[in-house]
Amino acid sequence: MHSATQEYIRQHADDDVRQLALQGTKNPEVDLSWALNQIAGRQQARSKLPTWAAIEGIVYPPHLSMEQCSSELTARYKAKILAASRKQESLLEGREALVVDLSAGFGVDLAYISQYYQRAVHVEQQEQLCAISSENYRLLGLNHIEVDCTDGIDYLHRLDHADLIFIDPARRNEHGGRTYGIADCTPNVLEIREELLQKACRVLLKLSPMLDWRKAVNDLGHDCVSEVHIVSVGNECKELLILLKGKTEEKDEGWDDGVKQSLRVVCVNLLPDNSEERFEFDAFTTLPVNTPQLPLLASQYLYEPNASIMKAGCFDELALRYGMSQLSVNSHLFVSDEEKEYFPGRRFLIERVTSMNKRELKSALAGISQANITVRNFPLSVAELRRRLKLSDGGTAYIFATTLNDKRHVLLVCQRI
Repeated sequence: MHSATQEYIRQHADDDVRQLALQGTKNPEVDLSWALNQIAGRQQARSKLPTWAAIEGIVYPPHLSMEQCSSELTARYKAKILAASRKQESLLEGREALVVDLSAGFGVDLAYISQYYQRAVHVEQQEQLCAISSENYRLLGLNHIEVDCTDGIDYLHRLDHADLIFIDPARRNEHGGRTYGIADCTPNVLEIREELLQKACRVLLKLSPMLDWRKAVNDLGHDCVSEVHIVSVGNECKELLILLKGKTEEKDEGWDDGVKQSLRVVCVNLLPDNSEERFEFDAFTTLPVNTPQLPLLASQYLYEPNASIMKAGCFDELALRYGMSQLSVNSHLFVSDEEKEYFPGRRFLIERVTSMNKRELKSALAGISQANITVRNFPLSVAELRRRLKLSDGGTAYIFATTLNDKRHVLLVCQRI
């Protein structure tokens, strides 16, 4: 890169890229298009990839690749779940363990996953991304990563064996539209499933959070799926990760001849302070038919599960584990008489319970001019209810509008804990 372009990037690192594009530059030695892309990429990386943003010289890809790449938080999480496996620890003893990323893109996931392997291969068919990744790996000191600019399926056909294959299928069709189903992504993992399992001890798939995880497990086959991870960041569901066990693993940890023995499902919400809310369960465990129902009262505690738990749909497991009662089967709100301090989601103290009766509403909402409103299994939208109640948005009051098992519509006026 020309020194004039580098200097331009340094001078305008914090400036509005759109304004810079309109202003242009009088210096013919400045590659303005490249400079604007690097400024925009680094600005986005400050929140998405803070460790990389702090390193001088990291090269950023075009906007779409920056949008699609994993965040530092989710990439670290992938590395963490792989490093936690005892099987992986045994693989690292006495020989070089190999990880192959068949759809590496900008290389964020591989940069973190590869730290637990002696050898790593970055497979990507876009030459620009390969060149960028090669330079970044050098700056990051990841000299054990080999970049192979080729098609992932072609590389898989040539591959002899890997300890881990990671793949993040592209979720756009030939017209640029978004796709979600496994069979609709590129590559179609269902078509190469057998080859993946024959050539790797384990396969980690990164799929769309829009997918139903149960259907994804059924499509891939219960016999090879060992773990499902539903990953949220700041209570926004970001990724569905499915870990497959290959046919090269030992029998007691690998194939189960089609018998549904256990399936670990992990719901995790990664928080900005590097802490996490975590809830896990066995998808094949049979639960008691009846769970206790508490009468709804003021002074009780109300709980709203985080986005990963909502996506998993593990509401009976949650109620049983924490000793709570569901308000109704369709509300996904829970109550308890005693506070559950470590509940994976938001916690509230119920101050008042009211029907939609005008007189009751007036009494329950006395002194409240603004509130944060949530509707769950309720006939009115948030906007409609806000107009009905004549409340502006915000403030410290929280109102949950829901329908109970006996069909009563109620409002719960709460304070967040």
